[in-house]
Amino acid sequence: MRFWFLRCLNTPCFTALPCMLGEATALAARVARSFTSTQTANRRGIAVGGAEVQEDFISEEEERTLLEELEPVLKRKHYEYDHWDDAIHGYRETERSQWNEKNSRVLQRVRDVAFPLGAKQLHLVHVLDLHRKGYIKAHVDSVKFCGSTIAGICLLSSSVMRLISEKNPTDVVDLLLPRRCLYILRDEARYNYTHEILKDEESYFNDVKINRDRRISVICRNLSEDHAE
Repeated sequence: MRFWFLRCLNTPCFTALPCMLGEATALAARVARSFTSTQTANRRGIAVGGAEVQEDFISEEEERTLLEELEPVLKRKHYEYDHWDDAIHGYRETERSQWNEKNSRVLQRVRDVAFPLGAKQLHLVHVLDLHRKGYIKAHVDSVKFCGSTIAGICLLSSSVMRLISEKNPTDVVDLLLPRRCLYILRDEARYNYTHEILKDEESYFNDVKINRDRRISVICRNLSEDHAE
């Protein structure tokens, strides 16, 4: 079993997460080579409760199939730079309830992994297309729009997600989100930490540059308790 790493910026240790099996990527090799003997992975638990990354969650073919369905919709939209809560710059987005058969199976796999059996889920899937020069500022998603869990597939580009504790701003953790991974934020990570996607020029993980290009995230959410009845 391979492990993907969280970096705790205020400590010298790294935390390993179990990931799906797959061929080693050039990105993984670059990150692995950057570790020193004092930066050993710690398997005792994740740095932020409820944060999870599964590498190679979808195949290259599944990524192509998702893009084939999304691109005709997204290309009709313009990138925006004025988000309603100033959280996102350089983005376009859509929500979809109907997907072709292949993509429906992929999204069902996301739901099966991310949500407990019987959980009330939002039917609409949120699609966020971030320009290569765009970024997402630190924020906590409103409970008006989703519940305790956010699960997203990353298409087209790897990126670095930064989590910062709202109670202790020195408690900072970076998540490496490789292309075609699944990331999940639950409970503590969802409610008690802000999350952001770093700009390309800031996109480093363990001192390794993670080149940020255009990035599409396909996000499934559950209903908040106020709307689950």
